[in-house]
Amino acid sequence: MSIRALIVDDEPIARHSIARLLRKEAEIVIAGEFGDGASALEAIRRLRPDLVFLDIQMPEMTGIDVAAALGEEELPATVFVTAYEQYAVRAFEANAVDYLVKPFSRERFDAALRRVRKRLAGEGGDAAPARVWQALAELRREQAYARRLPIPVDGSVILLEVARIDWIEANRNCVRLHVGKDTYELRETMAALEERLSPRQFARVHRSAIVNIDRIQAIHPWFKGYHMVVLSTGQELRMSRYQHDAFRELVRLQGRTP
Repeated sequence: MSIRALIVDDEPIARHSIARLLRKEAEIVIAGEFGDGASALEAIRRLRPDLVFLDIQMPEMTGIDVAAALGEEELPATVFVTAYEQYAVRAFEANAVDYLVKPFSRERFDAALRRVRKRLAGEGGDAAPARVWQALAELRREQAYARRLPIPVDGSVILLEVARIDWIEANRNCVRLHVGKDTYELRETMAALEERLSPRQFARVHRSAIVNIDRIQAIHPWFKGYHMVVLSTGQELRMSRYQHDAFRELVRLQGRTP
């Protein structure tokens, strides 16, 4: 059975890598290569490929946007391609969706192709499309959260990537953002800022403290039901007894058992 494939990635090197590996597969025909989402969307609708390698992090129109525009009826078998983006990988893994993280090995590429062949042969099961849409829905929700915050500094404004923040401290009607050795102040309440941050990346451990989950090094029992959160920077933050649900979520995300 011949498999017609499209390669969609805004990076020429990435397209070349996928094409080089596909040319070693006798039954796969490369029907086209595209470097932007709009061209890819038009080509998928026109060429009706069996398989698409789709980069999710393209400018203007992302791979997620392309998939959403196609809908369940038009989206072919798809292997999503990404530079490491933790939330994308978590969503794909949780829903058993085929993906590749750049740069990928031949072995990882072959594993993705084996799953694609099974799916095209009807062995993927009826739940496969539903899993794809569940993963994409999770990613679209993540996109709605703030990725950068405008911070006033000495009469100018810098755009601070939220992933760089270690923890956030309440300071009356403002918040202090702790980033390595630097501290920035933002005129916003903790409650308002918390709404703008992804709960997959940030968790409130106390009424006056929000932590970046990726910065957590350890969580230690303290006394009277409290816990102590230790960050990779060495910062220690006491967790409120009333944040028990947050504690369980932190432990789960860190791969431990409460």
